[in-house]
Amino acid sequence: MSAGGSGGAKTAYPPNTIMAIGAVGGLAGIYLGHFMPPAYSFFGGLGAICAIVWGADAVRRVASYGLGTGVPSIGMIALGMGIIAALFGLSVGGIAGPIVSFIVAGIIGAIIGILANKVIGMGIPIMERAMVEIAGAGTLAIIGLSVVIAGTFNYADVVQNVVANGYIALIFIIGGMGILHPFNANLGPDETQDRTLMLAVEKAAIAVVITGFASSLHEGLMAAGLNILVGLIIWAFAFMKYYELVKRDAYSVVGTGLLPSAEELQ
Repeated sequence: MSAGGSGGAKTAYPPNTIMAIGAVGGLAGIYLGHFMPPAYSFFGGLGAICAIVWGADAVRRVASYGLGTGVPSIGMIALGMGIIAALFGLSVGGIAGPIVSFIVAGIIGAIIGILANKVIGMGIPIMERAMVEIAGAGTLAIIGLSVVIAGTFNYADVVQNVVANGYIALIFIIGGMGILHPFNANLGPDETQDRTLMLAVEKAAIAVVITGFASSLHEGLMAAGLNILVGLIIWAFAFMKYYELVKRDAYSVVGTGLLPSAEELQ
Protein backbone atom coordinates (compact mmCIF):
# COMPACT_ATOMS: atom_id res chain seq x y z
CA MET A 1 0.00 0.00 0.00
CA SER A 2 1.27 3.45 -0.81
CA ALA A 3 0.25 6.72 0.72
CA GLY A 4 0.08 8.09 -2.77
CA GLY A 5 2.34 11.07 -2.21
CA SER A 6 5.84 12.29 -1.53
CA GLY A 7 5.29 15.83 -0.32
CA GLY A 8 3.23 18.04 1.95
CA ALA A 9 -0.52 17.56 1.87
CA LYS A 10 -2.76 20.33 0.54
CA THR A 11 -4.71 21.94 3.34
CA ALA A 12 -7.84 24.07 3.40
CA TYR A 13 -7.74 24.38 7.19
CA PRO A 14 -4.34 25.49 8.55
CA PRO A 15 -2.56 22.98 10.81
CA ASN A 16 -2.26 25.49 13.63
CA THR A 17 -6.02 26.08 13.61
CA ILE A 18 -6.79 22.38 13.83
CA MET A 19 -4.13 21.95 16.50
CA ALA A 20 -5.74 24.72 18.57
CA ILE A 21 -9.17 23.13 18.20
CA GLY A 22 -7.80 19.72 19.14
CA ALA A 23 -5.78 20.86 22.15
CA VAL A 24 -8.15 23.47 23.57
CA GLY A 25 -11.31 21.56 22.69
CA GLY A 26 -9.84 18.32 24.00
CA LEU A 27 -8.81 19.77 27.35
CA ALA A 28 -12.04 21.75 27.72
CA GLY A 29 -14.15 18.65 27.11
CA ILE A 30 -12.08 16.60 29.55
CA TYR A 31 -12.40 19.16 32.34
CA LEU A 32 -16.12 19.70 31.73
CA GLY A 33 -16.73 15.95 31.82
CA HIS A 34 -14.75 15.73 35.07
CA PHE A 35 -16.34 18.61 36.99
CA MET A 36 -19.94 18.27 35.84
CA PRO A 37 -22.34 15.59 37.16
CA PRO A 38 -21.86 12.05 35.78
CA ALA A 39 -24.78 12.48 33.38
CA TYR A 40 -22.64 14.99 31.48
CA SER A 41 -19.58 12.81 31.07
CA PHE A 42 -20.26 12.94 27.31
CA PHE A 43 -18.28 16.20 27.35
CA GLY A 44 -15.21 14.00 27.69
CA GLY A 45 -16.29 12.34 24.46
CA LEU A 46 -16.61 15.72 22.74
CA GLY A 47 -13.08 16.49 23.86
CA ALA A 48 -11.93 13.14 22.48
CA ILE A 49 -13.56 13.93 19.12
CA CYS A 50 -11.62 17.23 18.91
CA ALA A 51 -8.39 15.39 19.74
CA ILE A 52 -9.00 12.56 17.28
CA VAL A 53 -9.70 14.99 14.42
CA TRP A 54 -6.46 16.79 15.27
CA GLY A 55 -4.57 13.49 15.32
CA ALA A 56 -6.08 12.43 12.00
CA ASP A 57 -4.96 15.69 10.40
CA ALA A 58 -1.44 15.25 11.76
CA VAL A 59 -1.34 11.70 10.36
CA ARG A 60 -2.58 13.05 7.04
CA ARG A 61 0.19 15.62 6.86
CA VAL A 62 3.06 13.32 7.77
CA ALA A 63 1.77 10.32 5.79
CA SER A 64 1.45 12.43 2.64
CA TYR A 65 5.23 12.32 2.39
CA GLY A 66 4.93 8.66 1.40
CA LEU A 67 4.71 6.86 4.74
CA GLY A 68 2.85 3.98 3.04
CA THR A 69 2.16 1.00 5.29
CA GLY A 70 3.27 3.10 8.24
CA VAL A 71 -0.11 4.84 8.29
CA PRO A 72 -1.73 2.22 10.55
CA SER A 73 1.44 1.97 12.61
CA ILE A 74 1.61 5.67 13.34
CA GLY A 75 -1.97 5.61 14.59
CA MET A 76 -1.15 2.81 16.99
CA ILE A 77 2.02 4.52 18.21
CA ALA A 78 -0.09 7.61 18.91
CA LEU A 79 -2.17 5.67 21.41
CA GLY A 80 0.89 3.86 22.75
CA MET A 81 2.54 7.16 23.58
CA GLY A 82 -0.82 8.41 24.81
CA ILE A 83 -1.32 5.63 27.36
CA ILE A 84 2.12 6.18 28.87
CA ALA A 85 1.71 9.95 29.04
CA ALA A 86 -1.90 9.84 30.24
CA LEU A 87 -1.32 7.44 33.12
CA PHE A 88 1.86 9.19 34.22
CA GLY A 89 0.30 12.65 34.11
CA LEU A 90 -2.89 11.61 35.90
CA SER A 91 -0.89 9.81 38.58
CA VAL A 92 1.27 12.81 39.51
CA GLY A 93 -0.66 15.84 38.33
CA GLY A 94 -3.82 15.83 40.43
CA ILE A 95 -6.28 18.37 39.05
CA ALA A 96 -3.65 19.41 36.50
CA GLY A 97 -3.27 15.78 35.41
CA PRO A 98 -4.54 16.17 31.82
CA ILE A 99 -2.26 19.16 31.27
CA VAL A 100 0.74 17.30 32.71
CA SER A 101 -0.12 14.31 30.51
CA PHE A 102 -0.33 16.58 27.48
CA ILE A 103 3.10 18.09 28.16
CA VAL A 104 4.69 14.69 28.78
CA ALA A 105 3.15 13.40 25.54
CA GLY A 106 4.77 16.24 23.62
CA ILE A 107 8.17 15.37 25.10
CA ILE A 108 7.77 11.68 24.24
CA GLY A 109 6.59 12.54 20.74
CA ALA A 110 9.55 14.85 20.15
CA ILE A 111 12.02 12.16 21.22
CA ILE A 112 10.41 9.56 18.95
CA GLY A 113 10.26 12.04 16.06
CA ILE A 114 13.95 12.84 16.43
CA LEU A 115 14.84 9.14 16.57
CA ALA A 116 12.71 8.45 13.48
CA ASN A 117 14.41 11.16 11.44
CA LYS A 118 17.95 11.26 12.80
CA VAL A 119 18.55 7.62 13.74
CA ILE A 120 16.23 5.59 11.50
CA GLY A 121 16.69 8.16 8.72
CA MET A 122 13.12 8.54 7.53
CA GLY A 123 13.89 12.04 6.27
CA ILE A 124 10.36 13.46 6.60
CA PRO A 125 10.63 17.24 7.17
CA ILE A 126 7.68 17.49 9.56
CA MET A 127 8.26 14.22 11.41
CA GLU A 128 9.29 15.80 14.72
CA ARG A 129 6.34 18.19 14.83
CA ALA A 130 3.91 15.54 13.62
CA MET A 131 4.94 13.09 16.32
CA VAL A 132 4.49 15.77 18.99
CA GLU A 133 1.00 16.49 17.66
CA ILE A 134 0.04 12.84 17.29
CA ALA A 135 1.23 12.03 20.82
CA GLY A 136 -0.70 14.97 22.24
CA ALA A 137 -3.84 14.07 20.32
CA GLY A 138 -3.62 10.41 21.35
CA THR A 139 -3.21 11.36 25.00
CA LEU A 140 -6.24 13.66 25.00
CA ALA A 141 -8.29 11.03 23.16
CA ILE A 142 -7.44 8.43 25.81
CA ILE A 143 -8.26 10.73 28.72
CA GLY A 144 -11.45 11.99 27.07
CA LEU A 145 -12.79 8.50 26.39
CA SER A 146 -11.74 7.45 29.90
CA VAL A 147 -13.84 10.31 31.28
CA VAL A 148 -16.82 8.99 29.32
CA ILE A 149 -16.44 5.59 31.00
CA ALA A 150 -15.37 6.64 34.50
CA GLY A 151 -17.01 10.07 34.73
CA THR A 152 -13.74 11.54 35.99
CA PHE A 153 -10.03 11.68 35.30
CA ASN A 154 -9.04 10.93 38.89
CA TYR A 155 -6.16 8.47 38.61
CA ALA A 156 -7.58 5.89 41.05
CA ASP A 157 -10.97 5.88 39.29
CA VAL A 158 -9.41 5.61 35.84
CA VAL A 159 -7.21 2.71 36.95
CA GLN A 160 -10.14 0.89 38.55
CA ASN A 161 -12.84 1.58 35.94
CA VAL A 162 -10.81 1.79 32.73
CA VAL A 163 -7.44 0.05 33.13
CA ALA A 164 -8.00 -2.83 35.56
CA ASN A 165 -11.08 -4.14 33.74
CA GLY A 166 -9.43 -3.99 30.32
CA TYR A 167 -11.40 -1.09 28.83
CA ILE A 168 -8.08 0.64 28.14
CA ALA A 169 -7.52 -1.92 25.36
CA LEU A 170 -10.88 -0.96 23.87
CA ILE A 171 -9.92 2.72 23.98
CA PHE A 172 -6.55 1.90 22.43
CA ILE A 173 -8.17 0.26 19.40
CA ILE A 174 -11.08 2.63 18.77
CA GLY A 175 -8.98 5.72 19.48
CA GLY A 176 -6.18 4.53 17.25
CA MET A 177 -8.60 3.67 14.45
CA GLY A 178 -10.10 7.14 14.68
CA ILE A 179 -6.68 8.70 14.18
CA LEU A 180 -5.23 6.36 11.54
CA HIS A 181 -8.22 5.20 9.53
CA PRO A 182 -9.44 8.48 7.94
CA PHE A 183 -6.34 9.05 5.81
CA ASN A 184 -5.90 5.32 5.23
CA ALA A 185 -9.43 5.15 3.81
CA ASN A 186 -9.15 8.28 1.65
CA LEU A 187 -5.53 8.24 0.51
CA GLY A 188 -4.70 8.71 -3.13
CA PRO A 189 -4.51 11.55 -5.66
CA ASP A 190 -8.12 12.59 -4.98
CA GLU A 191 -7.77 12.77 -1.17
CA THR A 192 -9.12 15.99 0.31
CA GLN A 193 -8.72 17.36 3.80
CA ASP A 194 -12.39 18.04 4.50
CA ARG A 195 -13.44 14.52 3.49
CA THR A 196 -10.67 12.90 5.52
CA LEU A 197 -11.42 14.93 8.64
CA MET A 198 -15.16 14.35 8.35
CA LEU A 199 -14.45 10.63 8.42
CA ALA A 200 -12.37 11.27 11.55
CA VAL A 201 -15.42 12.87 13.18
CA GLU A 202 -17.53 9.86 12.20
CA LYS A 203 -15.03 7.37 13.60
CA ALA A 204 -14.58 9.40 16.79
CA ALA A 205 -18.35 9.46 17.28
CA ILE A 206 -18.40 5.66 17.08
CA ALA A 207 -15.77 5.64 19.83
CA VAL A 208 -18.07 7.78 21.99
CA VAL A 209 -20.96 5.38 21.40
CA ILE A 210 -18.86 2.34 22.32
CA THR A 211 -17.46 3.94 25.47
CA GLY A 212 -21.00 5.09 26.24
CA PHE A 213 -22.07 1.46 26.47
CA ALA A 214 -19.10 0.75 28.73
CA SER A 215 -20.03 3.67 30.99
CA SER A 216 -23.28 1.95 32.01
CA LEU A 217 -21.36 -0.22 34.49
CA HIS A 218 -20.03 2.74 36.46
CA GLU A 219 -22.29 5.72 35.80
CA GLY A 220 -25.75 4.22 35.44
CA LEU A 221 -28.14 3.91 32.54
CA MET A 222 -29.06 7.60 32.35
CA ALA A 223 -25.48 8.76 31.85
CA ALA A 224 -24.80 5.87 29.47
CA GLY A 225 -27.92 6.72 27.48
CA LEU A 226 -26.83 10.34 27.09
CA ASN A 227 -23.33 9.28 26.07
CA ILE A 228 -24.73 6.94 23.43
CA LEU A 229 -27.31 9.46 22.20
CA VAL A 230 -24.76 12.25 21.79
CA GLY A 231 -22.41 9.87 19.97
CA LEU A 232 -25.17 8.65 17.65
CA ILE A 233 -26.30 12.17 16.77
CA ILE A 234 -22.76 13.23 15.87
CA TRP A 235 -22.19 9.96 14.00
CA ALA A 236 -25.36 10.38 11.90
CA PHE A 237 -24.46 13.95 10.96
CA ALA A 238 -20.84 13.07 10.14
CA PHE A 239 -21.78 9.96 8.15
CA MET A 240 -24.27 11.85 5.97
CA LYS A 241 -21.82 14.71 5.46
CA TYR A 242 -19.04 12.28 4.60
CA TYR A 243 -21.26 10.58 2.03
CA GLU A 244 -21.99 13.97 0.47
CA LEU A 245 -18.27 14.65 0.19
CA VAL A 246 -17.66 11.22 -1.34
CA LYS A 247 -20.29 11.95 -4.00
CA ARG A 248 -18.74 15.37 -4.57
CA ASP A 249 -15.25 13.97 -5.16
CA ALA A 250 -16.12 10.69 -6.92
CA TYR A 251 -16.20 10.45 -10.70
CA SER A 252 -19.49 8.58 -10.39
CA VAL A 253 -21.50 6.77 -7.73
CA VAL A 254 -23.38 3.72 -8.96
CA GLY A 255 -25.15 0.77 -7.42
CA THR A 256 -23.38 -2.49 -8.20
CA GLY A 257 -26.19 -4.81 -7.13
CA LEU A 258 -25.60 -8.18 -5.53
CA LEU A 259 -22.43 -10.14 -6.22
CA PRO A 260 -22.94 -12.87 -8.84
CA SER A 261 -23.39 -16.41 -7.58
CA ALA A 262 -20.84 -19.13 -8.19
CA GLU A 263 -23.11 -20.68 -10.82
CA GLU A 264 -23.35 -17.40 -12.74
CA LEU A 265 -19.59 -17.06 -12.80
CA GLN A 266 -19.15 -20.50 -14.37
